[in-house]
Amino acid sequence: KASGAVVGGSSGGLISHWAQRSLTLQAKARGCHLVTNEVLPQIRDDLQPFKMGLAHFFVKHTSASLTINENYDTDVRLDTETVLNRLVPENAQYRHTLEGPDDMPAHVKSSLFGSSVTVPITDGKLNLGTWQGLWLCE
Repeated sequence: KASGAVVGGSSGGLISHWAQRSLTLQAKARGCHLVTNEVLPQIRDDLQPFKMGLAHFFVKHTSASLTINENYDTDVRLDTETVLNRLVPENAQYRHTLEGPDDMPAHVKSSLFGSSVTVPITDGKLNLGTWQGLWLCE
């Protein structure tokens, strides 16, 4: 899956600086996946010049989403997937069925979380909370 990152902000002066990069994430099974450690190595060099700024992540996929959530206990991801499957079951009577029974639920789940997140940058690093991580949900 491809995801994009745009990093922008100030490197100390009044001049704005921007970097944009396409990221590649390994294919994932359906579910919610912690991808922070897969993303960071791909953007580390882009982040370093920024004293403060914003990193914007966007996924170019209509049945996948990004969100920020728990990075420690894997049960949170599993429980989130359980809740999503209850909210948007595969066996509902959807009109859009051309790509299989799991496709329309994936579109709805994607819309619930959205296709992008923005994370503050402080001193060249993503300023996530201690227990926060970047999730790819599909």
